[in-house]
This record gives sequence, structure tokens and C-alpha cells, in this order.
Amino acid sequence: MKKILPFLLALTFLLAACNQTVEVKLPASFLEGQNVDDVIANAKEEGVNEITKNDDGSLTYKMSKEKHKEMIKELEDGIKETIEEIQSTEDFPSIKNVDYNKEYTEFTLTVDKEKFEGSFDGFASFALAIAGMYYQIFNGVDADAYKVTIQHKDEKSGEIFNTTVYPDDLKE
Repeated sequence: MKKILPFLLALTFLLAACNQTVEVKLPASFLEGQNVDDVIANAKEEGVNEITKNDDGSLTYKMSKEKHKEMIKELEDGIKETIEEIQSTEDFPSIKNVDYNKEYTEFTLTVDKEKFEGSFDGFASFALAIAGMYYQIFNGVDADAYKVTIQHKDEKSGEIFNTTVYPDDLKE
């Protein structure tokens, strides 16, 4: 029994150490138009331990749980800052409010419909969709399953007049 105890302690330590690593797979579609070597260099500067180029064009990041938690927090903070900016600046005058769920899979933009249609304020929707997709990927959602739904709601009537599901609607 005395010989087994050190082995069990070592095994427990090894298993605990193995569970301290998080893998995140960035789909190839997230990397389109970017220099992959620059993406890898930036990720390493941010503290990602290991990065693998996969045959399908995707990248797999391996990092500590601590680094992963930090990156998730940065993504959340970035999304919240973007929402605040959309609601408070004059850059998107037709957008009155942005509601969202805690997983960042759904965003509802309450807008002045007359001002919104024909304006460039729709770019705010795209920015939220991209941020939500990144958040999901880093939070462990499979590369084939992540989705962000953006709804546009008329401020006057309360009617949802447009719904876009990313990335599905980008493929059309």
C-alpha cells in the first residue's frame, strides 16, 4: 500500500495538470483575409501556449485555463463596450437600444425604423455578430454549431422587422 500511495499522488497531479489546458479551434472562415502567421504571432504575444495549423485551414489554440478565462473576460468586456458605444455615440443615430442574452447568441436592436432603413447603422449589427461568434468559439461552442441571431425591432410599433442569423445568412 505504501508503494501505491506515491503513484496515486503522482497520477492525481498529472491528471490535474492535464485538466489545466483549454483548446480552442478557430475555424478557417474566421481567418479569411488575414495573414495566418500574424494571427499566430499575435496569439503567442497574448499568452497562447501552443498553436497548431490544421489541414482544414483552422487554428487550434492551447492555453492555460487561467489565460482562457482572461480571454473570455476580454471578449465580454469588448462586447459590452461595443454595445455601449453603439447606444451612446452619434455614429449610429437610428439605434436606440441593444438587448442581448448572456451567451451573446442573440441581440435585439431597437431602432427608429425610418432612420435605420437606408442608413449605414446596420454595420453595428455585423460588429455584434462577429463579436458574438468569437465569444462562442472561445467559450467552447463547436465550429459547426455557433450562431448569432440579430433582430431589428421598430421603436414605435415594437415589431421585429428583420432577423439575421450569422454565419448562415452570410453564405446566401
